[in-house]
Amino acid sequence: MQCRHCATPLSHNILDLAHAPPSNAYLEAEQRLQPEVHFPLRLFFCPSCTLVQTEDFCRADDLFDANYVYFSSTSSSWCAHAARSAESAIKRFDLDENSFVVEVASNDGYLLKNFVEAGIPCLGFEPTASTAEVARGKGVESRLEFFSEASARALRQERATQGKGQAGGADLIAGNNVYAHVPDINDFTRGLYQLLAPEGVISLEFPHLLELVRHGQFDTVYHEHFSYLSLTAVAKIFAAAGLRLFDVEVLPTHGGSLRIWGCRAEAAHRTEPAVRAILDEEAQAGITRPEFYHNLQHQADHAAEHLLAFLIECKSRGETVAAYGAAAKGTTLLNYARINPRLLPFVCDAAPFKQGRYLPGSHIPVRPVEALRETPPDHLLILPWNIKEEIAASLAWLAQDHGTAFWTVMPEPTRLEQPAFTQARSA
Repeated sequence: MQCRHCATPLSHNILDLAHAPPSNAYLEAEQRLQPEVHFPLRLFFCPSCTLVQTEDFCRADDLFDANYVYFSSTSSSWCAHAARSAESAIKRFDLDENSFVVEVASNDGYLLKNFVEAGIPCLGFEPTASTAEVARGKGVESRLEFFSEASARALRQERATQGKGQAGGADLIAGNNVYAHVPDINDFTRGLYQLLAPEGVISLEFPHLLELVRHGQFDTVYHEHFSYLSLTAVAKIFAAAGLRLFDVEVLPTHGGSLRIWGCRAEAAHRTEPAVRAILDEEAQAGITRPEFYHNLQHQADHAAEHLLAFLIECKSRGETVAAYGAAAKGTTLLNYARINPRLLPFVCDAAPFKQGRYLPGSHIPVRPVEALRETPPDHLLILPWNIKEEIAASLAWLAQDHGTAFWTVMPEPTRLEQPAFTQARSA
């Protein structure tokens, strides 16, 4: 295998999670009896450009099809984060009705709806029909296609022909948690350059590789994430496409993320000190050396072994366990730990599109939140640990009325303090 950015042959395998199905390939009942496709799930480190990446086995259109069931608006905290981000960008870059905003992987319109409400022209690229349909219902113009250099050129030419904007370019291109999902990161980045107005800006958010390794967040590794990004690697990828980073923000989302701000290399935007500060922090941590990643496999094994032991112990005591959050993080962990419905009878999720289906690999049924009222468990595992406070608060009635213990699962099962009881006694 060669590096997706610089084509260096890769030999540093830093994490091996065996074989797993795509994390969002939820099953219908009849599909449980059919063969299920599994792919190797391994991470490699490139010593030349420092990009960390999964092994090549899946095509993007195998992972993000019309049945893709991740909807960003399911998380209220994420929607609030998006609203704040939009408001901040509008003020910082003086965006108005004469501006043009593009979001790549616009999902269900969770971000762009804020620009629609502000009267700012916008458009989203979204390859999954199910989410694009929801976005259109919010007034968000959505193109049902993957973003690429070719699609960026086509849109810019279309707008230039119509006499819109600076030769058809975008004043802001946003991409939240999409950069890691791109199989051809060079083509994608060239597309950003092609679509960007001369003084336009790029805003990308992605989980920070430094935090993934520091905290053993191996459950954020799945086939839909092709790349695991440091600022060091992104700076090199941007430079190769004629772009540069001029600012970066550290965010708490997804266990520790970066929001980077980019522009064309020749643009007037001043490079802020934060860029050098993060690059120096990564260098001091050792992110450019393969030995920095040596403990990641142990962290994954530790988490899987402790979760399996916890569930076996609960079952031996006759105590019931359920989980909340049919998200990709949980799928990775449950499959690597070899958890099945005998140990974990069901997982609840607020997304209607997941309910009534089964988790890929483990075949654990996904039920609506009301199932927790019907059969309150002794223990509830919160699988999306990055929004554990939000989930615990919404389910506080479960602890209050039934004495259910809430647990996070990373790096090992840890009981949460009883969540504050909220006035809203429903999820």
